[in-house]
Formats: sequence, C-alpha cells, structure tokens
Amino acid sequence: MSFLGIDLGTSGLRALLTDAGGVPLASAERHYEVQHPRSGWSEQDPADWIGALEGAVSDLRAHPAWAGLRGIGVAGHMHGATLLDAQDRVLRPCILWNDTRSFAEAARLDADPQLRALSGNIVFPGFTAPKLLWVATHEPQIFAQVARVLLPAAYLNLYLTGDHVADMSDSAGTSWLDTGARDWSEALLEAGQMRRDQMPRLVEGSERAGDLRRDLRAAWGLTQPVAVAGGAGDNAAAACGIGALHEGQGFVSLGTSGVLLAARDGYHPAPETALHSFCHAVPGRWYQMGVMLSCTDSLNWLARITGQRPADLTAGLAEMPPPPGKPRFLPYLSGERTPHNDAEIRGAFTGLGTETTRDDMTRAVLEGVSFGLKDSAEALRATGADLPHLFAIGGGTRSRSWLRLLATVLDLPLHLPAEGEFGAALGAARLGRMAATGEAPEVVLTPPATAEVVDPVAALVPAYAEAYARFRAAYPPIRAVQ
Repeated sequence: MSFLGIDLGTSGLRALLTDAGGVPLASAERHYEVQHPRSGWSEQDPADWIGALEGAVSDLRAHPAWAGLRGIGVAGHMHGATLLDAQDRVLRPCILWNDTRSFAEAARLDADPQLRALSGNIVFPGFTAPKLLWVATHEPQIFAQVARVLLPAAYLNLYLTGDHVADMSDSAGTSWLDTGARDWSEALLEAGQMRRDQMPRLVEGSERAGDLRRDLRAAWGLTQPVAVAGGAGDNAAAACGIGALHEGQGFVSLGTSGVLLAARDGYHPAPETALHSFCHAVPGRWYQMGVMLSCTDSLNWLARITGQRPADLTAGLAEMPPPPGKPRFLPYLSGERTPHNDAEIRGAFTGLGTETTRDDMTRAVLEGVSFGLKDSAEALRATGADLPHLFAIGGGTRSRSWLRLLATVLDLPLHLPAEGEFGAALGAARLGRMAATGEAPEVVLTPPATAEVVDPVAALVPAYAEAYARFRAAYPPIRAVQ
C-alpha cells in the first residue's frame, strides 16, 4: 500500500507519496499565483489548485508504488472562502486567509460576545465568516447565488470525492463552528447570515470522508478503491507530521511568520490572548497556537535595507548569546496577532546610539522576534498548556545563534528533528493512511527522531526574562505615538 499527502499552500501545491509505514517515497510540486486586485486583497482561482494537483499526480504516477495507492489526505491553507452555486460552479476567486478587506465586518462580529464564547476565538479579518458578510454587502448578486462555502482543502475534497465535506480543524477557523462541540453552530451561522445547508458535511480529519471518484481512479491508472480522509488545516496537518498529538507536545515554526503550537487533550479557549484555539485533526483533541506575522520576515527586511543576505547578517554572531543588548526591536512590521490582535501597529527600534553596529541591530531583531514568540508561549502557559520542550522547524532553524537565543528566551529545550519529512504533506499522508486502514492516531502520529537538542543558556535566563519585561512594556507607548 501507499498513501498520498497533498499540501495545498498559498503559493503552491506539494504532493508526497509514502509507503505503508509512512516513509516518503517521492514528491512533486506545482506553483501558482496570488492575485492582489486592490491593496489588502488576496485572491486565488481554485482552478489553479486542480491544475496543480493534476500536474503533481502526473509526476508521481511514474513511481512503482503509485499503483498501490489506498489513501489520500489533503491539508490546506485555512480560512479561504470558495463560493459555489447550486451546480458547484465557482462564483468568484477564493478570498484567502491573508486578505484584510473584511476588517469592519470582523470587528462587528467580534463585538457580539457569543462569537468568542462559541467559536473560542477572536473573529480575525482573515477568518471566513467576515468574508461572507463583505460579499453580502459589496457583491450581493454573488451572495444570492451561494449554495455552498468551502475552504480550500474542502474544495479539493469535492474534486476528489464529489462530496461537500470538510474536517473539524479547518472548519474551526471559520467563526461558524462551535469548536468545543465540534459542530456547526446555528447561532454563529445566523450571526454571519449563513445557513447550515450552505456548509459542508463535517468529519474528523482522520475519518474516511469518501472514496476517490471512479473517473479519477481510471484517469490516474488506479484499479482499487482509494479512501479520502477528512484532511486538515495546514497547521493541524503540520502537527500530525511532527507527531504533536498529546498534551506536552508542540513545535515552534520559524518561517516568514512565526507559529508556536501546542497539542491539547482538552478544550481551553482563551480568545482574549489572541491565541487560536482549534480542533485537532483527530477526534477528541484540540490544539492552540500563537501567531506572529513577521518572524524570519523581520530578518529578511533588515537584510534587504542593508543590502545583505540574511545568512550574512547572522554569520558574524557567536552561537552562545551575549547578555541582552541595549537596542530593542519591536517585530510588528505587518501588525501582530498574538497577543495584541493589532493590524495597525508597526515595528520600531529603540536604544540606538552612535556605537550601534549592524551586528547589534541584527541581534536586536533576533531578540525581538524571540520575545514575540515568548508572548505566545506565555499565553499558552496561562491556559495550562504543558511545554516541556518544543520541536523547532522552519528556515530560521539554520541559524544556531538564533536557536540558542530563542531557547534561552523561552527557557525551553528546542529539539531539531532528524533529516526527513515532518511537515503538512506528511501529516496529510498520515491522515489518508488512518482513513484507509483504521489505525489509531497513537500508532501513526509519532514524532520524528531528534537529531540535536539546543538547550537554554541557564546563566542568561534571568537577564533575558528582565529584557522580555521591558519588551512587553514598550508596546503601549510605541502604539500611542504611531
């Protein structure tokens, strides 16, 4: 047997073929564009996703294990609004997660206390519900034709199975789901001017959502039935890939944006902290995550304005961090989610002097981003999350200097996974495997081997705790003068 994991990303699709034990065999990628017709708008044509999937499949079909395909899982970028009419025709380009046009609608929904109480989350402009209110106001002729709203992963599920079906983890990011009850909420739907019949059928991410359509089986050269899993939102799938299933398991992702995620055995919403509290991709579990909008993007920005590469900026830094420096950087170049939920705040340097060097500024950027991630860790701890250690993933982990600093700021050991697959595509393939075989999550969703542990510098933990307190104190006055 083999299994296929599909990671439907914002800029491209990646398909990963694994064997019966979950070992990666082959992968293929296709890329597509994001349209920005106006400032703050971000849209995509769902036909591009289908074209990318078919292209990736055409590459993978050459592998000998393809004929044994028995399960498929799809992970998708969350919150996107794909609007379909009664004949399943796409009515307009999908409005993506990073589209901010519905900020006024989001604020109006969030002002209703039941929205946070039932969904467990702040209503962010990127979520799906405010997007539909925007369409109702600005494109009423489109809104009147909406028979179904599907998230991007659910749209691929429709293509694969012919059924409107979505999983709990992805649906928790719509502001229509009662996240604790794991079901659509009549009250939330009514607040968003939607109906239950416009929603897809809900399944758990590891559950069999349907079977691959017979015509696709024939076109793809397959002769046996292929199970299609409910799938997952991208971060839930990444948690499945890294084996973050139980309380005490989680990861920090150092990418363009930063994510600090913890698996939870129970439901512990804390919307006032701007944490996301979503259903996990497996039954009876949830996860929480803090999100910062400019993680490695902060270092990329400094590199761009200094005419350097990010690796050049960090090359001169010692792996063992010095005590906190006087320059301070607030990493809010594009606003911030956790803990401020502030789209308007912007970044700042303070404490610069004539003696400040490029290395000082680089260190300040790395400190500021690390403090921003500590905001998420502190918010998670306040909900009772157990964080004995975290896996560290993403492009930023290439800098040992930054990893040692981050471990010291968080006061947590950071585990670096051994070489191999551990992302959303692997998580999606694992979901497809469970849907096909009925295996338990505890059997399939295991953590990768640890290649290295980066420990905090114990002697510097108190000094960085004091510096973090000063970082926290800087936000209100900086916000007041911008």
